[in-house]
Amino acid sequence: MKLSRKILKFTEPLTYRRGWRRAQRSIFPVPLQPMLAQIDPDRAQEIQQRYANSTAGYAKYADIQPWLKLNRERVQDLNLHRSAPKRVLDLGCGGGFFLFILKNLGHSVVGLDIDRVPLFGELLELFDVQRVVYKIDAFEPLPDLGQQFDWITAFSANFYLYHPAKKRWGTAEWDFFLRDLQHHLAPGGKIFFGLNPSYNGGYYTPEIRDLFLSRGAEVERERIFFENGARF
Repeated sequence: MKLSRKILKFTEPLTYRRGWRRAQRSIFPVPLQPMLAQIDPDRAQEIQQRYANSTAGYAKYADIQPWLKLNRERVQDLNLHRSAPKRVLDLGCGGGFFLFILKNLGHSVVGLDIDRVPLFGELLELFDVQRVVYKIDAFEPLPDLGQQFDWITAFSANFYLYHPAKKRWGTAEWDFFLRDLQHHLAPGGKIFFGLNPSYNGGYYTPEIRDLFLSRGAEVERERIFFENGARF
């Protein structure tokens, strides 16, 4: 890549924002070692060894440390490591890595996910993270969780995918979902989605992007952030 193209790329807003987030992680680090000390090492090792030779795609999550490092970055990028205690609901929480870090930082956490992968249940138990077992479906409200949340998050989740047709939600499904999330969001609460790419490589259609923007989101490629909840 020529120097002029490198300079031009660095001046692009997306490149600048991502670079700034990386810099912020270095300025305000989150040590993982004290958190790892809270985990039963024998139980963690037993889980890792049991899945070491598994060909299942989810077996990679048995190796705890890389996923804790990834989720530490997520915590830092949302500035939750420098926040007063918040109530956080994580949709599609998987093994609970993100919530485990938040819990160690003093936040109150709840995960919501289906109970399909035994490894995830084992990790949630290892991390002592609460999970509500529930399958998110289009045009179906979330269950009553007994409280409202300051943050509702979802990272690399697949609830907005129709199985097995591999078709993604449209604007009607997303609009219903965002309206429902508002019932679970405390005043001044925030919503963040880190979307998976679709099968053609994009994250959303132009219509869905326009919907997110019309509801008050900041849209940065896969990152969808409603700083003041969804606007209606």
